[in-house]
Amino acid sequence: MERPWLSQYPEGVPADIDVGGYDSLVALLDQACHKYARNVALVSLGHRLRYAELDRHADAVAAWLQSAGLPAGSRVALMMPNVMAYLVILLGVLRAGMVVVGVNPLYKERELEHQLRDSGARAIFILENFAPVLAEVPDAARPERVVLVSVGDLLGGKGWLVNFLVRHVQRRVPRCRIGGAVRFGAMLAQGAKVPRRPVAAAMDDVAVLQYTGGTTGVPKGAMLTHRNLVANILQVDAVARPVLRDEAMTIMTALPLYHVFALMVCGLFAVHKGMRSVLIADPRNLRSIVGAWRRDPAHIFPAVNTLFNGLAHFPAFSRLDFSALRLCFGGGAAVQEAVADTWRRVTGRTIIQGYGLSETSPLVCVNPTNSQSYSGDIGLPVPSTDVVMLDDAGRAQPYGSPGELAVHGPQVMSGYWERPDETADVFTADGFFRTGDIAVMSGEGRVRIVDRKKDLILVSGFNVYPAEVEEVVASHPGVLECAVVGVPDARTGEAVRLYVVRKDPALTADEVLAWCAERLAAYKRPHACEFRDALPKSNVGKILRRVLRDGALAASGA
Repeated sequence: MERPWLSQYPEGVPADIDVGGYDSLVALLDQACHKYARNVALVSLGHRLRYAELDRHADAVAAWLQSAGLPAGSRVALMMPNVMAYLVILLGVLRAGMVVVGVNPLYKERELEHQLRDSGARAIFILENFAPVLAEVPDAARPERVVLVSVGDLLGGKGWLVNFLVRHVQRRVPRCRIGGAVRFGAMLAQGAKVPRRPVAAAMDDVAVLQYTGGTTGVPKGAMLTHRNLVANILQVDAVARPVLRDEAMTIMTALPLYHVFALMVCGLFAVHKGMRSVLIADPRNLRSIVGAWRRDPAHIFPAVNTLFNGLAHFPAFSRLDFSALRLCFGGGAAVQEAVADTWRRVTGRTIIQGYGLSETSPLVCVNPTNSQSYSGDIGLPVPSTDVVMLDDAGRAQPYGSPGELAVHGPQVMSGYWERPDETADVFTADGFFRTGDIAVMSGEGRVRIVDRKKDLILVSGFNVYPAEVEEVVASHPGVLECAVVGVPDARTGEAVRLYVVRKDPALTADEVLAWCAERLAAYKRPHACEFRDALPKSNVGKILRRVLRDGALAASGA
């Protein structure tokens, strides 16, 4: 097919990438560990871990998993924020020939149980702070192997400041006992005593199950193969060439590594390039980002709109030195023009907006990384990627006409985990993945998102699926029916608004919101609850979310 975007690529960006140089994702990461052995790989709370140490500890994790009797292909869940152990464990799981399942540590018991059951995870590495949630999961869904990770793990001798911070965090750890659980330190010691059996992973083996609501809102695992992830690493590498040089670079990892954007850019790509990744456990703590930036000035800063906005308006941030900063990647949700303008005034750097999905590893399109101004669109398809806009009948639309954005490339998932029917639903006969987003392509190949075919809500870059929230609300005995829509929010991009028809006339909004708080991660919770006598419906009885959304926008003047 035509690729008009190739003529718009900056000098040095190839039309295609070649994954033939690697046998697997493990081979790519192992090569980096050996090549950059003396480089600092990770920084957390001021402590540094070199690639040689990352390599050694990952081997111990892999050996322990194998010695625990888990066969190759077993799914292993990681439920942690950005602590030092995260990438060590991730590499160890892959080296053991197993599959990484990233879990949002903010999940409640119901959400965690679904993901563990669906993936069939046989082991979980979980920050001890979140162990009480795992303890609530029924025994039948709980993995047979549980490893408790501490904030202080792998921080070496620590030092007085780190010791103080770790003790402060650990004092807040709820008391919880999970039978058979082992501590991360003990697990490492055990793994170091047994040899790791080499596993020959194939490029088409699944490496990561990245959970997403897809187009239906039912959380399911996008099967990302070794080939998918190697391809996207090389695609990111290709588009970054105009601004990144072959030298030791620092990437500020404030986005959570369980999110596919951070997993790719801050995790896998950063390791491939031998970068120093500065880990921020809580990105809401802007002061901690400023302190980390002051100690290790960032060359690369991937973020979402809300984080760019928060930092740009944080006085201490504006006083930092941005001379090292070369690339600001914006993803997860649309970057607002006002935020991009403020960011440029503060840092002198342009936010380079991209677009991707869990199903595409994630990067599909990105603006040229040497752009000097904010474009308002999602840029150009990355190398080795074809995109087309389709109408409802699956016909390609001409330039300038809107259609559903469909993608074909080596980074597109192999399918949804154990869901062949849903996999078939999102692929065309010729293998294009239908994203559910409505877009327009110019004659030069630039792509602009104009609408969302699916009803997902983007809260600070995280997908919130109305069906999931509605299921929780509808389970309240005082609710007759309900609907959820996204409304604009200055802080989070969008916010969740809930509409309820009461079964119990005495039901209050506070009661409904408290019900949600007990069952949903914070970013999924409605910020407001409005009671209605009836909800708008189609002639076949389907609730019309768009009518509710339009009404909310009109009421707010948006």
